[in-house]
Parts: sequence; structure tokens; C-alpha cells
Amino acid sequence: MKKKIVVAITGASGAIYANLLLKTLNRLQDQIAEVAVVMSDNAKDVWRFELDNEDFNNYDYKFYAKNDFMAPFASGSARFDTMVIVPCSMGTLGRIAGGISDDLIIRAADVILKERRKLILVARDTPLNLIHIRNMETVTAAGGIICPAIPSYYSKPKTIEELAMTVVNRVIDLIGLEHESYRWNEE
Repeated sequence: MKKKIVVAITGASGAIYANLLLKTLNRLQDQIAEVAVVMSDNAKDVWRFELDNEDFNNYDYKFYAKNDFMAPFASGSARFDTMVIVPCSMGTLGRIAGGISDDLIIRAADVILKERRKLILVARDTPLNLIHIRNMETVTAAGGIICPAIPSYYSKPKTIEELAMTVVNRVIDLIGLEHESYRWNEE
């Protein structure tokens, strides 16, 4: 069955992860029924600053405004399977943990959790304080998956993009999509 996926992009540093995820989902579209995207205003600013472009405008996905509570995935009846928040700011994590649905990103995360579907948070901050850790615990206990933006090195990445893809590949695996990537100790 093809997946319906929400990608939310917040203003945490790490726009490269969002960009690579959107590119990868585009390549895997034969496994996907729909991709819906919501970006915070800060996410657009960070993307421009970190990537020196506005390529988020070039994707052929439906984009929703951060306060568009009429978006289909603001309700469980739309049956989106998975939501990925990439990168996920600590403020976003805290609002999800507190159940504060003050924008579409948090409302959609709340819907995914209440429907017992897959919520993946690509947390991007360091160091973590105890509040962050407890918020991660709360979201995990509610069924969410914390997938920190911590790249791996055993595939011997040679570029920043290859390094960032080690995180994106983990996200693609967590979504449940089939794709080619480095697998530990496999030929």
C-alpha cells in the first residue's frame, strides 16, 4: 500500500536534511500516494541562510500554510500514515510533548499520535537539557520516534550531502520505504 506522508520543516538548523528528504521522497514516488509539506516561517529563513537557495519552491508537493487547519492531515480522517518533522526544533518538540496544538505542525503531530500512526522527529539541537530529554521521553511514550540528526560514518561519506544522507536514509527506513543505502556489514 502506498504511503501518505506529511513532512514538516521547522526553523532548527539542518535544512539540508529536509532538502535531501524531499529529494529522496521524489525518487521513491512509486511507493507514495501523497506527500504534504508544511514549513514554518523560520524554516524558510534557515533554508535560505544554510543552503543559499529557495529550492523548497521547486518541489511538486502540496505546501500548506502553518496556520491552515483546513489541511487534510489536521484530521485523522485523512489517514496519513506518517509524519516526519525534519529538522525538529526543541520548541516544536516541547509543544508536541505538551499537547499545545497552536499551529498546523503541532496539530498534525497530535493527530498522528492520537491515531497511533508513525511520528518521526529528527531532533536537531545540542547539547540537550533535562527539559529536552523529558520532552523526548514524553513523545516516545506517546508513540513517537526520536531520530536525532546524528550522522553515521561507517559508510565513509565523502561530502556533506553524503554525511547528511546517513540520517535521511534512517528516516526513509523508519517510514517503511524500500530504497538503496549503505547497510552495516552487508555486501
